[in-house]
Amino acid sequence: MTAFNLATIDFSWLAILPLIAVSAGAMVVMLAGVRVDDEDSASLGFIVLVALLAAFILTMFQMGQNTLAFHGSLAIDDYAVFFEAMIIIATALTVAMSLQYAADAALAGAEYYALVLFAALGMMLMAAAGDLIIIFLGLETMSIAVYALAGFIRRDPRSNEAAIKYFLLGAFSTGFLLYGIALIYGATGSIRLEVIRASLASGITANPLLLLGLGMLLIGFGFKVAAVPFHMWTPDAYEGAPTPITAFMAVGVKLAAFAGFLRIFMANLGAISTEWSDVLWILAVLTMTAGNVIALVQSNIKRMLAYSAIAHAGYVMVGMAAGAGRESGGAILYYLLAYAFTNLGAFAIVVALDRGAEAHDRIADYRGLARDHPGLAAAMALCLLSLTGVPPLAGFVAKFYIFAAALNAGLVWLVVIAVLNSVISAYYYVGVIVAMYMQEGGVAVEQMSRRPGLLISIAVGVAAVIALGVYPQPYMGAAANAFNSALGRPPLHAMSMLQP
Repeated sequence: MTAFNLATIDFSWLAILPLIAVSAGAMVVMLAGVRVDDEDSASLGFIVLVALLAAFILTMFQMGQNTLAFHGSLAIDDYAVFFEAMIIIATALTVAMSLQYAADAALAGAEYYALVLFAALGMMLMAAAGDLIIIFLGLETMSIAVYALAGFIRRDPRSNEAAIKYFLLGAFSTGFLLYGIALIYGATGSIRLEVIRASLASGITANPLLLLGLGMLLIGFGFKVAAVPFHMWTPDAYEGAPTPITAFMAVGVKLAAFAGFLRIFMANLGAISTEWSDVLWILAVLTMTAGNVIALVQSNIKRMLAYSAIAHAGYVMVGMAAGAGRESGGAILYYLLAYAFTNLGAFAIVVALDRGAEAHDRIADYRGLARDHPGLAAAMALCLLSLTGVPPLAGFVAKFYIFAAALNAGLVWLVVIAVLNSVISAYYYVGVIVAMYMQEGGVAVEQMSRRPGLLISIAVGVAAVIALGVYPQPYMGAAANAFNSALGRPPLHAMSMLQP
């Protein structure tokens, strides 16, 4: 009889236990949904929350490992843990927003929640990808699920339009991404990011094939992060999708896209940052300016927040244009953390004004909200002020770190343009606050006591906006160390981030 040798067993699959928990949760929801009516779909949402809790706990066990699995296809490092944890939290808050919303709108609960989990699975794959094919698989898993979710209110023409536009433009951008992957493979001989980074020292930096591949990857990721001029789908998709899914798209999709974007360009192609940083400089200016200027004339709050999301993608690219310096990576991750909680809080309040499939998403609907629901108005005001960059909220600290990193990299004019854009954004953010506190009218809001999941989402978003702004050091330290793990660098103290 052959002796049992524990050392010969491959335990690489332990690295994907969080992914298994999410996918298993999706399959359980689909099976359980056979016996659950759409009006009682909240019970399925609780199954999803249990699966996400299990995935979150399993993700936390991966902290500090900083290793590769499946022959380098997956990176199990603090960078992946940081993004996966954020994605799981964003997904859980989206589900909490949806508990009453999906039941009131009579949405097909099993399909709805299963698609949310499959989208989260794709997002987590992108965060932990160690090669270009895994990034592509994660992107497609996420995208296909989100295409369906965007058009989930089938009787609403706006929802149908959102899904069709998102799908057609998304499929087109996927072609660019795939061609870029193929060209980079042709130039470097590998799809593994670790091998590609090592090969940059072999004199291929001027290879036209590599540069063309980088350009196509920029187009593919530019679409997913809604950078100008690849942003055309964003306002229509955000407006037409169910409001909790709009929050999921604004936060989850952007987190996953930037997770892949940063890992490829900043963590593994930083040695040739001179080849792409100028392009990102231009894209950052176009994205910030177009997003903020067009948001000025919006009367629909979901479209306004869509253009706001475009502008914030531009602020993130300000940090990317600064290169892979020790301060820029941590600043970007902290910015994404602050952006995620702020937008989840804001969209949760937008959900609060909806009644089933009847959307009250005009800015005029928010008139007089402070009189009848002062708590909701105060929460919305805090989120909007954070997006503006008003101290001491999270948005101010996030912009401070991003702009400081860009200044340290010598990008003075880019910072000047970014600050001017922040001033412009104050006009449309404050416009909503004025409507809530200084105008009469609006719509009646259903009592929040019937929607505890939504109330929790708002409370978590607002608490995070305050905590991240008032006491940013531990979160900045975690962000800096997460990015350094992707670079293979030792941990960095948060307070040294702004030192030259």
